[in-house]
Amino acid sequence: MQLHQLAYFVAVAETRHFTRAAQRMHVAQPSLSQQVRSLEQELGTPLFNRARGNISLTAAGETLLPLARRILADTETARQRVTELLDLRHGTVRLGATPSLCTGFLPDVLRLFHQRYPGIRLLVEEGGSRDLVRDLAGGELDLALIILPLQSSDPALATSPLIRESLVLVSSLDEPPVVTGRSLTVADLRNHPLVMFRRGYDLRVATVTACREVGFEPTFAIEGGEMDAVLGFVAAGLGSAVIPSMVARRLGMRVTPFVAPGLQRTIGLARRRDVEPTRAAVELQRTLWEYLRHAAATGNLPDGTRLLGERPAPAAAGIAAVGREPSALDPSAVGPSAVGPSAVDPSAVAGNDGVS
Repeated sequence: MQLHQLAYFVAVAETRHFTRAAQRMHVAQPSLSQQVRSLEQELGTPLFNRARGNISLTAAGETLLPLARRILADTETARQRVTELLDLRHGTVRLGATPSLCTGFLPDVLRLFHQRYPGIRLLVEEGGSRDLVRDLAGGELDLALIILPLQSSDPALATSPLIRESLVLVSSLDEPPVVTGRSLTVADLRNHPLVMFRRGYDLRVATVTACREVGFEPTFAIEGGEMDAVLGFVAAGLGSAVIPSMVARRLGMRVTPFVAPGLQRTIGLARRRDVEPTRAAVELQRTLWEYLRHAAATGNLPDGTRLLGERPAPAAAGIAAVGREPSALDPSAVGPSAVGPSAVDPSAVAGNDGVS
Protein backbone atom coordinates (compact mmCIF):
# COMPACT_ATOMS: atom_id res chain seq x y z
CA MET A 1 0.00 0.00 0.00
CA GLN A 2 1.55 3.28 -1.16
CA LEU A 3 0.81 6.79 0.06
CA HIS A 4 0.05 8.02 -3.44
CA GLN A 5 -2.49 5.21 -3.84
CA LEU A 6 -4.26 6.37 -0.68
CA ALA A 7 -4.18 9.95 -1.96
CA TYR A 8 -5.72 8.86 -5.28
CA PHE A 9 -8.37 6.86 -3.43
CA VAL A 10 -9.31 9.84 -1.24
CA ALA A 11 -9.50 12.13 -4.29
CA VAL A 12 -11.92 9.77 -6.05
CA ALA A 13 -13.96 9.34 -2.88
CA GLU A 14 -14.30 13.11 -2.47
CA THR A 15 -15.00 13.96 -6.12
CA ARG A 16 -16.99 10.80 -6.95
CA HIS A 17 -15.35 11.00 -10.36
CA PHE A 18 -12.11 9.46 -11.68
CA THR A 19 -11.38 12.19 -14.24
CA ARG A 20 -11.91 15.05 -11.77
CA ALA A 21 -9.82 13.17 -9.20
CA ALA A 22 -6.99 12.83 -11.72
CA GLN A 23 -7.18 16.55 -12.47
CA ARG A 24 -7.00 17.35 -8.76
CA MET A 25 -3.95 15.10 -8.34
CA HIS A 26 -2.32 16.34 -11.58
CA VAL A 27 -1.94 12.85 -13.04
CA ALA A 28 -3.35 11.10 -16.09
CA GLN A 29 -6.71 9.47 -15.49
CA PRO A 30 -5.60 5.98 -16.67
CA SER A 31 -2.65 6.09 -14.27
CA LEU A 32 -4.88 7.07 -11.35
CA SER A 33 -7.41 4.36 -12.18
CA GLN A 34 -4.64 1.76 -12.41
CA GLN A 35 -3.26 2.72 -9.00
CA VAL A 36 -6.71 2.55 -7.40
CA ARG A 37 -7.25 -0.89 -8.89
CA SER A 38 -3.85 -1.98 -7.59
CA LEU A 39 -4.89 -0.83 -4.13
CA GLU A 40 -8.14 -2.78 -4.40
CA GLN A 41 -6.25 -5.89 -5.49
CA GLU A 42 -3.87 -5.58 -2.56
CA LEU A 43 -6.78 -5.20 -0.13
CA GLY A 44 -8.71 -7.99 -1.82
CA THR A 45 -11.96 -6.06 -2.22
CA PRO A 46 -13.47 -3.29 -4.38
CA LEU A 47 -13.45 0.18 -2.84
CA PHE A 48 -15.90 1.75 -5.32
CA ASN A 49 -19.15 0.78 -6.98
CA ARG A 50 -18.48 1.81 -10.56
CA ALA A 51 -21.45 2.78 -12.69
CA ARG A 52 -21.54 5.22 -15.60
CA GLY A 53 -21.97 8.65 -14.08
CA ASN A 54 -22.33 7.25 -10.56
CA ILE A 55 -19.28 6.38 -8.44
CA SER A 56 -19.98 5.43 -4.84
CA LEU A 57 -18.01 3.89 -1.99
CA THR A 58 -18.43 0.25 -1.06
CA ALA A 59 -18.56 -0.75 2.61
CA ALA A 60 -14.82 -1.38 2.43
CA GLY A 61 -14.31 2.08 0.90
CA GLU A 62 -16.34 3.74 3.65
CA THR A 63 -14.16 1.99 6.23
CA LEU A 64 -10.90 2.94 4.55
CA LEU A 65 -11.71 6.61 3.86
CA PRO A 66 -11.28 8.09 7.39
CA LEU A 67 -8.19 5.93 7.95
CA ALA A 68 -6.65 7.05 4.67
CA ARG A 69 -7.33 10.70 5.46
CA ARG A 70 -5.69 10.29 8.84
CA ILE A 71 -2.63 8.54 7.40
CA LEU A 72 -2.18 11.30 4.81
CA ALA A 73 -2.65 14.01 7.44
CA ASP A 74 -0.10 12.35 9.72
CA THR A 75 2.32 12.11 6.81
CA GLU A 76 1.95 15.85 6.18
CA THR A 77 2.50 16.54 9.87
CA ALA A 78 5.67 14.46 9.79
CA ARG A 79 6.88 16.35 6.73
CA GLN A 80 6.25 19.68 8.45
CA ARG A 81 8.12 18.63 11.58
CA VAL A 82 11.14 17.47 9.60
CA THR A 83 11.34 20.70 7.60
CA GLU A 84 10.91 23.05 10.56
CA LEU A 85 14.02 24.94 11.55
CA LEU A 86 15.20 24.67 15.13
CA ASP A 87 14.82 28.39 15.73
CA LEU A 88 11.16 28.34 14.63
CA ARG A 89 11.67 30.66 11.69
CA HIS A 90 9.41 28.38 9.67
CA GLY A 91 6.53 26.08 10.44
CA THR A 92 2.77 25.90 10.67
CA VAL A 93 0.28 25.51 13.49
CA ARG A 94 -3.24 24.37 12.65
CA LEU A 95 -5.57 25.54 15.41
CA GLY A 96 -9.29 24.99 15.71
CA ALA A 97 -11.51 27.20 17.86
CA THR A 98 -15.19 27.85 18.43
CA PRO A 99 -16.64 31.13 17.06
CA SER A 100 -17.00 32.73 20.49
CA LEU A 101 -13.34 32.08 21.30
CA CYS A 102 -12.22 33.44 17.93
CA THR A 103 -13.70 36.78 18.97
CA GLY A 104 -12.82 36.40 22.66
CA PHE A 105 -9.30 36.01 24.03
CA LEU A 106 -7.83 34.12 21.06
CA PRO A 107 -6.84 37.20 19.00
CA ASP A 108 -4.65 38.46 21.87
CA VAL A 109 -3.04 35.04 22.28
CA LEU A 110 -2.27 34.77 18.58
CA ARG A 111 -0.94 38.33 18.47
CA LEU A 112 1.48 37.53 21.30
CA PHE A 113 2.56 34.30 19.58
CA HIS A 114 3.05 36.10 16.26
CA GLN A 115 5.20 38.75 17.94
CA ARG A 116 7.50 36.02 19.24
CA TYR A 117 7.50 33.79 16.16
CA PRO A 118 6.61 35.90 13.10
CA GLY A 119 7.77 33.18 10.72
CA ILE A 120 5.26 30.61 11.97
CA ARG A 121 2.18 30.35 9.80
CA LEU A 122 -1.08 30.23 11.78
CA LEU A 123 -4.02 28.39 10.25
CA VAL A 124 -7.22 28.87 12.26
CA GLU A 125 -10.33 26.80 11.63
CA GLU A 126 -13.54 28.13 13.13
CA GLY A 127 -16.29 25.65 13.94
CA GLY A 128 -18.37 23.85 16.53
CA SER A 129 -16.66 21.61 19.06
CA ARG A 130 -17.93 18.40 17.48
CA ASP A 131 -16.58 19.37 14.07
CA LEU A 132 -13.25 20.42 15.55
CA VAL A 133 -12.90 17.19 17.51
CA ARG A 134 -13.53 15.21 14.34
CA ASP A 135 -10.89 17.19 12.44
CA LEU A 136 -8.42 16.85 15.31
CA ALA A 137 -8.92 13.09 15.44
CA GLY A 138 -8.49 12.96 11.67
CA GLY A 139 -5.11 14.68 11.85
CA GLU A 140 -6.29 17.89 10.20
CA LEU A 141 -5.60 20.05 13.28
CA ASP A 142 -2.72 20.25 15.75
CA LEU A 143 -4.72 21.79 18.60
CA ALA A 144 -8.33 22.71 19.22
CA LEU A 145 -10.03 25.02 21.72
CA ILE A 146 -13.31 23.27 22.43
CA ILE A 147 -16.10 22.95 24.95
CA LEU A 148 -15.69 20.16 27.49
CA PRO A 149 -16.52 17.40 28.17
CA LEU A 150 -15.04 15.92 25.03
CA GLN A 151 -17.73 14.63 22.66
CA SER A 152 -15.64 11.69 21.52
CA SER A 153 -14.60 8.28 22.79
CA ASP A 154 -11.35 8.34 20.82
CA PRO A 155 -8.61 7.33 23.31
CA ALA A 156 -6.02 9.14 21.16
CA LEU A 157 -7.44 12.53 22.20
CA ALA A 158 -6.37 14.33 25.37
CA THR A 159 -7.83 17.51 26.88
CA SER A 160 -6.80 20.10 29.45
CA PRO A 161 -9.41 22.40 31.04
CA LEU A 162 -8.57 26.09 30.64
CA ILE A 163 -11.33 28.35 31.87
CA ARG A 164 -14.87 28.18 33.24
CA GLU A 165 -17.27 30.69 31.66
CA SER A 166 -20.76 31.84 32.55
CA LEU A 167 -23.56 31.94 29.99
CA VAL A 168 -25.90 34.92 29.94
CA LEU A 169 -29.11 35.95 28.22
CA VAL A 170 -28.95 38.78 25.71
CA SER A 171 -31.93 40.68 24.32
CA SER A 172 -32.64 43.86 22.42
CA LEU A 173 -32.77 47.08 24.42
CA ASP A 174 -35.94 47.91 22.49
CA GLU A 175 -37.75 44.88 23.90
CA PRO A 176 -39.04 44.53 27.50
CA PRO A 177 -36.76 42.54 29.82
CA VAL A 178 -37.59 38.91 30.53
CA VAL A 179 -37.77 39.61 34.29
CA THR A 180 -37.80 42.80 36.35
CA GLY A 181 -36.96 43.30 39.99
CA ARG A 182 -35.40 39.87 40.52
CA SER A 183 -32.74 37.50 39.19
CA LEU A 184 -33.25 35.48 36.03
CA THR A 185 -33.78 31.71 36.22
CA VAL A 186 -33.92 29.15 33.44
CA ALA A 187 -37.61 28.64 34.24
CA ASP A 188 -38.22 32.25 33.17
CA LEU A 189 -37.45 31.20 29.60
CA ARG A 190 -40.62 29.10 29.43
CA ASN A 191 -42.75 30.40 26.53
CA HIS A 192 -40.19 33.16 25.90
CA PRO A 193 -39.06 33.28 22.24
CA LEU A 194 -35.43 32.31 21.78
CA VAL A 195 -33.11 32.81 18.86
CA MET A 196 -31.40 29.45 18.55
CA PHE A 197 -28.10 28.38 17.03
CA ARG A 198 -27.91 25.74 14.33
CA ARG A 199 -27.66 22.08 15.21
CA GLY A 200 -24.16 21.07 16.21
CA TYR A 201 -23.56 24.20 18.31
CA ASP A 202 -22.69 23.45 21.94
CA LEU A 203 -24.67 26.53 23.01
CA ARG A 204 -27.79 25.03 21.48
CA VAL A 205 -27.30 21.80 23.40
CA ALA A 206 -26.58 23.68 26.65
CA THR A 207 -29.69 25.84 26.35
CA VAL A 208 -32.07 23.06 25.40
CA THR A 209 -30.68 20.75 28.09
CA ALA A 210 -31.04 23.43 30.78
CA CYS A 211 -34.67 24.05 29.81
CA ARG A 212 -35.51 20.36 29.79
CA GLU A 213 -33.95 19.89 33.21
CA VAL A 214 -36.52 22.27 34.68
CA GLY A 215 -39.39 20.65 32.79
CA PHE A 216 -40.11 22.42 29.51
CA GLU A 217 -39.18 22.59 25.85
CA PRO A 218 -37.83 25.99 24.77
CA THR A 219 -39.73 28.07 22.23
CA PHE A 220 -37.74 29.02 19.15
CA ALA A 221 -38.58 32.27 17.40
CA ILE A 222 -35.95 31.49 14.77
CA GLU A 223 -33.20 28.89 14.59
CA GLY A 224 -30.32 27.74 12.46
CA GLY A 225 -27.84 30.61 12.61
CA GLU A 226 -24.15 31.00 13.37
CA MET A 227 -23.01 33.39 16.12
CA ASP A 228 -23.11 36.58 14.02
CA ALA A 229 -26.53 35.73 12.61
CA VAL A 230 -27.96 34.92 16.04
CA LEU A 231 -26.73 38.22 17.47
CA GLY A 232 -28.18 40.07 14.49
CA PHE A 233 -31.58 38.43 15.00
CA VAL A 234 -31.51 39.32 18.70
CA ALA A 235 -30.63 42.93 17.92
CA ALA A 236 -33.60 43.02 15.53
CA GLY A 237 -35.91 42.07 18.39
CA LEU A 238 -36.78 38.57 17.18
CA GLY A 239 -36.05 37.02 20.57
CA SER A 240 -33.37 36.45 23.21
CA ALA A 241 -30.36 34.13 23.09
CA VAL A 242 -28.13 32.37 25.59
CA ILE A 243 -24.51 33.20 24.73
CA PRO A 244 -21.07 33.22 26.42
CA SER A 245 -20.35 36.13 28.73
CA MET A 246 -17.12 36.98 26.89
CA VAL A 247 -19.16 37.63 23.74
CA ALA A 248 -21.96 39.51 25.51
CA ARG A 249 -19.64 42.11 27.03
CA ARG A 250 -18.95 43.66 23.60
CA LEU A 251 -22.56 44.04 22.51
CA GLY A 252 -24.87 47.02 22.74
CA MET A 253 -27.66 44.80 24.08
CA ARG A 254 -29.31 44.02 27.38
CA VAL A 255 -27.23 41.39 29.17
CA THR A 256 -28.99 39.45 31.92
CA PRO A 257 -27.07 36.92 34.05
CA PHE A 258 -28.73 33.86 35.48
CA VAL A 259 -29.13 33.44 39.23
CA ALA A 260 -26.21 31.57 40.81
CA PRO A 261 -24.85 29.05 40.05
CA GLY A 262 -26.31 29.90 36.64
CA LEU A 263 -25.37 28.27 33.35
CA GLN A 264 -21.69 27.60 32.77
CA ARG A 265 -19.40 25.91 30.31
CA THR A 266 -15.81 24.68 30.45
CA ILE A 267 -13.37 25.63 27.71
CA GLY A 268 -10.47 23.27 27.16
CA LEU A 269 -7.53 22.59 24.89
CA ALA A 270 -7.59 19.31 22.97
CA ARG A 271 -4.74 17.55 21.22
CA ARG A 272 -3.78 14.10 20.01
CA ARG A 273 -1.77 12.09 22.51
CA ASP A 274 -0.60 9.56 19.90
CA VAL A 275 1.32 12.12 17.82
CA GLU A 276 4.25 14.20 19.02
CA PRO A 277 3.33 17.88 18.68
CA THR A 278 5.36 20.05 16.38
CA ARG A 279 7.68 22.54 18.05
CA ALA A 280 5.47 25.36 16.84
CA ALA A 281 2.41 23.71 18.43
CA VAL A 282 4.33 23.29 21.70
CA GLU A 283 5.16 27.00 21.75
CA LEU A 284 1.57 27.96 20.98
CA GLN A 285 0.38 25.90 23.95
CA ARG A 286 3.01 27.59 26.11
CA THR A 287 1.93 31.04 24.94
CA LEU A 288 -1.75 30.27 25.54
CA TRP A 289 -1.18 29.18 29.15
CA GLU A 290 1.14 32.07 29.83
CA TYR A 291 -1.42 34.56 28.53
CA LEU A 292 -4.27 33.07 30.59
CA ARG A 293 -2.23 32.89 33.80
CA HIS A 294 -1.12 36.48 33.41
CA ALA A 295 -4.67 37.63 32.64
CA ALA A 296 -5.96 35.83 35.74
CA ALA A 297 -3.22 37.22 37.98
CA THR A 298 -3.83 40.80 36.80
CA GLY A 299 -7.64 40.64 36.76
CA ASN A 300 -7.88 40.76 32.98
CA LEU A 301 -9.75 37.57 32.24
CA PRO A 302 -13.05 38.17 30.42
CA ASP A 303 -16.00 38.98 32.66
CA GLY A 304 -17.70 35.84 33.91
CA THR A 305 -14.66 33.59 33.44
CA ARG A 306 -12.03 32.10 35.72
CA LEU A 307 -8.91 30.05 35.19
CA LEU A 308 -8.96 26.30 35.77
CA GLY A 309 -5.87 24.25 36.57
CA GLU A 310 -2.19 24.70 35.92
CA ARG A 311 -0.39 24.59 32.62
CA PRO A 312 0.53 20.99 31.74
CA ALA A 313 3.92 20.25 30.25
CA PRO A 314 3.15 20.79 26.54
CA ALA A 315 6.14 18.96 25.11
CA ALA A 316 5.94 15.25 24.51
CA ALA A 317 8.86 12.95 25.26
CA GLY A 318 11.79 13.63 23.00
CA ILE A 319 10.94 17.28 22.31
CA ALA A 320 13.10 19.89 23.97
CA ALA A 321 11.96 23.41 24.60
CA VAL A 322 12.97 25.65 21.73
CA GLY A 323 14.00 29.26 22.12
CA ARG A 324 13.81 31.24 25.31
CA GLU A 325 11.75 30.07 28.25
CA PRO A 326 8.81 32.47 28.51
CA SER A 327 8.83 34.61 31.61
CA ALA A 328 6.00 36.59 33.14
CA LEU A 329 4.19 38.56 30.50
CA ASP A 330 5.03 42.20 30.14
CA PRO A 331 1.65 43.93 30.61
CA SER A 332 2.40 46.00 27.55
CA ALA A 333 2.52 42.82 25.50
CA VAL A 334 -1.11 42.14 26.28
CA GLY A 335 -2.03 45.59 25.11
CA PRO A 336 -5.21 47.63 25.31
CA SER A 337 -7.10 45.11 23.21
CA ALA A 338 -7.10 42.71 26.13
CA VAL A 339 -10.37 42.35 27.99
CA GLY A 340 -11.25 44.71 30.76
CA PRO A 341 -10.70 44.00 34.46
CA SER A 342 -12.95 41.58 36.29
CA ALA A 343 -12.94 40.01 39.72
CA VAL A 344 -10.74 36.94 39.83
CA ASP A 345 -10.66 34.39 42.60
CA PRO A 346 -6.97 34.27 43.67
CA SER A 347 -7.34 30.57 44.38
CA ALA A 348 -8.11 30.00 40.73
CA VAL A 349 -4.70 31.36 39.79
CA ALA A 350 -2.96 28.95 42.12
CA GLY A 351 -4.36 26.17 39.99
CA ASN A 352 -5.46 22.59 40.43
CA ASP A 353 -5.63 19.56 38.24
CA GLY A 354 -9.35 19.40 37.85
CA VAL A 355 -12.38 21.61 37.58
CA SER A 356 -14.45 22.81 40.48
